[in-house]
Amino acid sequence: MNESKNLSLTEKEKLLLKLIRELGYGEVRIFVADGQPVRAEEIKKSIKF
Repeated sequence: MNESKNLSLTEKEKLLLKLIRELGYGEVRIFVADGQPVRAEEIKKSIKF
C-alpha cells in the first residue's frame, strides 16, 4: 500500500467513517468485499463515566 497517488473516499467509506464518529464508544465489526465496506455490526457498547 505504498501508493503515492491521491485517494478519494467512496460513498460506502464515507458512511463507515460517519458511523465510527457517531459511535463514541463501543466495538464495530466491519465486513469487506472487493476492498469496500459492505456491512458493519455494532458488537458492544460501553458507557464511560
